[in-house]
Amino acid sequence: MSAEPGAGKAEEVQAIEETDDIEVRDPVSAPDAEGRPRRTTRRFPLFTRDTARPEGGGRAASGDLPAPARQWPVLLVLGLVGVGLLVTALDVFRAGTLLIGGALLAGAVMRWLLPSVGMLAVRSRFTDIVTYGVLGLTIVLLALMAQPDPLLRLPFLKDALHFTVEN
Repeated sequence: MSAEPGAGKAEEVQAIEETDDIEVRDPVSAPDAEGRPRRTTRRFPLFTRDTARPEGGGRAASGDLPAPARQWPVLLVLGLVGVGLLVTALDVFRAGTLLIGGALLAGAVMRWLLPSVGMLAVRSRFTDIVTYGVLGLTIVLLALMAQPDPLLRLPFLKDALHFTVEN
């Protein structure tokens, strides 16, 4: 503590004078006690300077466990995709591609249901679910329509083919 009763006032006046020449770069920031701009609203600034972790991008298991156990969702999806690629390489095309599409759909379901999925979280929860879901569903549908002997027949595709390719 200071022995002079007016010493605290002088420091406050000096701090106020120093904040007069602070440059605020965007309208949603205001200087804090040290004079650095800080966010005062939840709106995004006009220009971003760094990236934030996606929602759900924390560890999928506690930090005490080894790295593979903490990242089990992404390892499960990658493992299933790897097995699907191996099955496809062994000339069982339809089963392999169904496994790949199913792995992506499983990733979409995990992203939707689990609060933390580790590195399976890439963007926002909505974007990840839509991306994994659309890619997985597309791969599954293409695998079901693959020739010869497709398991899924869509009549309008045959008409579209006849319309674009003539004899």
